[in-house]
Amino acid sequence: MRRTLSILMPVYNERETLARAVEDALTAELPVDARQLVIVDDGSTDGTLELIRTTEWPESVTVVEHDRNRGKGAAIQTALGHATGDFAAILDADLEYRAADLAPLLEPLLSGEARVVYGTRSWSSHSAFSFWYVMGNKAVTQATNVLYNCWISDVMTCHKAMSTELFRSLRLRERGFSIEPEITARVLLAGERIYEVPITYRARSREDGKKLTSLDGLRVLRTLVRCRIL
Repeated sequence: MRRTLSILMPVYNERETLARAVEDALTAELPVDARQLVIVDDGSTDGTLELIRTTEWPESVTVVEHDRNRGKGAAIQTALGHATGDFAAILDADLEYRAADLAPLLEPLLSGEARVVYGTRSWSSHSAFSFWYVMGNKAVTQATNVLYNCWISDVMTCHKAMSTELFRSLRLRERGFSIEPEITARVLLAGERIYEVPITYRARSREDGKKLTSLDGLRVLRTLVRCRIL
């Protein structure tokens, strides 16, 4: 049976890394017969959009533009609406994650062993952004485990993969970074178990464009509570 993957790539002010991220997404060895890359420019202002418009993309690349910055969650939802693959997975354009790490996520899906697979990060001195960044991630992950009576190790990981049909059924509405916990909340509320596999990760610094702040952590907690009670 022919199996296809749609890689959802939200992009906002990633001119310096976009070309390498796209090449990585298109050339990484993955256990699928075909792949589609859906790039959504989310109102970039650093020249990313001009780069996208002047590049001749292969047929396997779908490009969508937002007229203004709407947030990572909005970009993912837009990308999901253009996905044509059997499976969908998220890959950021900032090179913190590697496309090759989608391969171990896909294997349990293809074998039927799992319906939702996350790539979980190990926090090492060379890969973590800061002490408080790691502690914040652990805190919101623990909150997820308490609120949803589950045991996962990395709620904020970008690498999430599942069937495109299941992904579209999740009733997602968050516009910003809180899309990550919302995906998890909706998956767990749907009765799905999350299968985890280890991946490699190297966080960027603020100087390199790291965008998350402590305020995003509060938004994550708000989203987890909202999804739990509504």
